[in-house]
Amino acid sequence: MCGIIGIIGKDPVAGPLLDALKRLEYRGYDSAGIATLVNGGIERRRAEGKLENLVSRIQSEPIAGTTGIGHTRWATHGVPNEKNAHPHATKSVAVVHNGIIENFQVLRDELAAAGHVLASDTDTEVVVHLITLGLERGDTPAEATKAALARLEGAFALGIVFAGEDDLMIAARQGSPLAIGIGDGEMYLGSDAIALAPLTSRIMYLEDGDWAVINAESVTVYGEDGRKAAREVRETELSGDIIGKGGYEHFMLKEIYEQPQVIGDTLHSFVNPAQRSITLPDFSFDPAEATKFTLIACGTSYYACLVAKYWLETLARVPVEADIASEFRYRGAAMPEGGLAVFVSQSGETADTLAALRYAKDQGQKILSVVNVPESTIARESDAVLHTNAGPEVGVASTKAFTTQLTVLGCLAIRVAKARGAIDAETEARLVGALTEVPARAAEVLNHDERLRELAEEIAKARDVLYLGRGTSYPIALEGALKLKEISYIHAEGYAAGEMKHGPIALIDDGVPVIVIAPTDDLFEKTASNIAEVMARGGRVIFFSDTRGEKRLAGETAVTIALPEVDPFVTPILYAIPVQLLAYHTAVIKGTDVDQPRNLAKSVTVE
Repeated sequence: MCGIIGIIGKDPVAGPLLDALKRLEYRGYDSAGIATLVNGGIERRRAEGKLENLVSRIQSEPIAGTTGIGHTRWATHGVPNEKNAHPHATKSVAVVHNGIIENFQVLRDELAAAGHVLASDTDTEVVVHLITLGLERGDTPAEATKAALARLEGAFALGIVFAGEDDLMIAARQGSPLAIGIGDGEMYLGSDAIALAPLTSRIMYLEDGDWAVINAESVTVYGEDGRKAAREVRETELSGDIIGKGGYEHFMLKEIYEQPQVIGDTLHSFVNPAQRSITLPDFSFDPAEATKFTLIACGTSYYACLVAKYWLETLARVPVEADIASEFRYRGAAMPEGGLAVFVSQSGETADTLAALRYAKDQGQKILSVVNVPESTIARESDAVLHTNAGPEVGVASTKAFTTQLTVLGCLAIRVAKARGAIDAETEARLVGALTEVPARAAEVLNHDERLRELAEEIAKARDVLYLGRGTSYPIALEGALKLKEISYIHAEGYAAGEMKHGPIALIDDGVPVIVIAPTDDLFEKTASNIAEVMARGGRVIFFSDTRGEKRLAGETAVTIALPEVDPFVTPILYAIPVQLLAYHTAVIKGTDVDQPRNLAKSVTVE
């Protein structure tokens, strides 16, 4: 969850470390800090809160050194304050850490008994003192680190520097992502390629169990077995100008407005417009031959899986299970021979999703991932990858990643349905044609921005909000509620509209806005009946539909947002956009931090 950066450079590194932390702040923003090697010792600057506080401190207390490490924190053990901010250090070693050391309390007690005084409440500090203990025994930095790593249980990505060792940095990975950037007489360490993009395009990804000795001119990697290991150096396509708001007030708004473009870019990878057909990359297996699909993800990506479940079952007539990654592997789920497990993740590093992937692989499933970062761990451990082409997403609340996930999964559903003979060429052409219209229709949806901003004035006053939908609109109701919760801090819940009468209708009164997602599809009349039930209890209904739906319920709902009429197959993609905008404007009105909502981080790399 946290972001780490390290540089062995030729020039002072404080500035580049801070710049890299700006690109990593989406991973956590409870505190930040850097440590550099200066005159044979370790200098540190740390600050509670967001990175800007650290920047201010370094402006008033400059820090020299051409080798250093940095960290932006999402708190696990220990409250967010300066004492618990990374890097943690003794006089001889400094460490930054992403992950959780599960046996830290045992190690902490052991170190205390040996006379070591720990200054923080974090799990990370035990690593610092274990290495220091080794150095005090006369071990080399590499020997001391190796011995310390052997004592750790849990997940970690570590960057380590040593007093008096300006040409040395040690990195280690177990569970949490870590990449090494190769420069010209310089070396870099980072949680992901985004952090390293302006510094180098040559990236080496460490694998689980790896630790690496890094010098300015070389990297030596040791695998889990303790032997030297070769790791591929890849050219990343990311560039140094990817992080910018482009004139928008927030990254989230920018990313919402990028959706017509990135959906189009994604479709370009899969759609043959002349033949109106779907073409997938060459896989080592045929997804259409799967006996069962298991779709697994977390958060917003899980809602994309729920939509895909409807699509695959309806179109391809194949059994589908959709599950939350954090629960899936602990059920010990039985997975059939010949099954396909599909893992959906924006970052491709989500710890729960990755753990579920490894469980599914152990169960003999073929692994297909839908990711936005092709160099990610999930992508590298999959049998096949479908890339969403959303581009970097900085806002913590996922927007364009979600709609491009839906786009990819829609393409997959059509391809599988056609290959299984569940749909004919005419139906395939109709569905593909509907997909190709989405970018233009998405641009039309954005024209409702001002109306949604006005509506947000009302929503911002609410204590509770309900979202309702049926069929593929039900996951969009769930997503709308999640968006509102995570960035405006208003309590919101999403329900299948038909389930209202089984309990939630008790919540209805004139102070609870009810947002209904209801395009004119086969379930529209059912949803209209549910709306009547809500209104009969004094509920104030905000109706997201199309012009036909608007006419059908003219005068009956409090507010109607009439979206373009499209094939019902693609409505989840389009209807995601207004719920994103509504949440965004509500958060702005309430004055919350839209891009960095409290307690959250973009990439969740701890369980």
